[in-house]
Amino acid sequence: MAILQLIEPEVKDLGGFVARRSLPYPHRQMVGPFIFFDHLGPSVLPPNKGIDVRPHPHINLATLTYLFDGSIMHRDSLGIVQEIQPGAVNWMTAGKGIVHSERSPDFDRHNETTIHGIQTWIALPVEYEETDPWFTHYPAENLPTWDKNGVTIKLIAGEAYDHTSPVKVFSPILYLDGVLSANGHFNIPTDYSERAVYSVTEGISINDQPIEPYRLAILESGHEVKVSATDAARCIVIGGEPLGTRYKWWNFVSSRPERIEKAKSDWRDCRFATVPDETELIPLPEVVTEANPL
Repeated sequence: MAILQLIEPEVKDLGGFVARRSLPYPHRQMVGPFIFFDHLGPSVLPPNKGIDVRPHPHINLATLTYLFDGSIMHRDSLGIVQEIQPGAVNWMTAGKGIVHSERSPDFDRHNETTIHGIQTWIALPVEYEETDPWFTHYPAENLPTWDKNGVTIKLIAGEAYDHTSPVKVFSPILYLDGVLSANGHFNIPTDYSERAVYSVTEGISINDQPIEPYRLAILESGHEVKVSATDAARCIVIGGEPLGTRYKWWNFVSSRPERIEKAKSDWRDCRFATVPDETELIPLPEVVTEANPL
């Protein structure tokens, strides 16, 4: 049996915009360094309706945004403004603290648009938690992409199949996008002690066991695993090495609960840097039961 746990995500309706959250999950906080996994959409936004995630803070983690469809404009407290489009990567290292907003580009607001993609948070090793914040955009054409056995694989981050993604990471990580044709198949590397497969669409099987769409299958360590498709299908594979316990509250992740308490007071008292040309912000919530999307 290759599947250790099968996670059905929590579905959040964010005002016409759907997010499916698989991590964190009861009895499964992380997969390798991945501590947050959101499947955004697919959602159709009508004209004059866009995404507007107001400025909010992060500490001691990195965020990685990867889109299948649509676009998002990133703005942060470093002064960086960067649109992300399908197949590219926006990597933001929060480190000691960063603030950012995510909104639909102005052009998209005049038209009907689809938003569809994956947002992940990646915990940083303890020695890098307080690194200076930085942001890097990686165009789609810079990410290793190849075809084999009826599958197109894009290596989003990490190392696999003798390929290395240019995305700078802080610990061993596996993150790939697999687009399968009918009867396409590929094996997941056994190099990483923690691995999972997310079924973006229907038609995915793991060791010939069909998996419903929108499921995160946590895999047993060390076992050879084959992913296949009965028809055109898509999946995301994540993995890596565990980093130890992490505490999470709202948008804050850290190995130290006292660091989260400091971040809470810093945001409440306006001690974080601000995002240029942004006048709004998301206030510190009174009660939090989970991290917010985006």
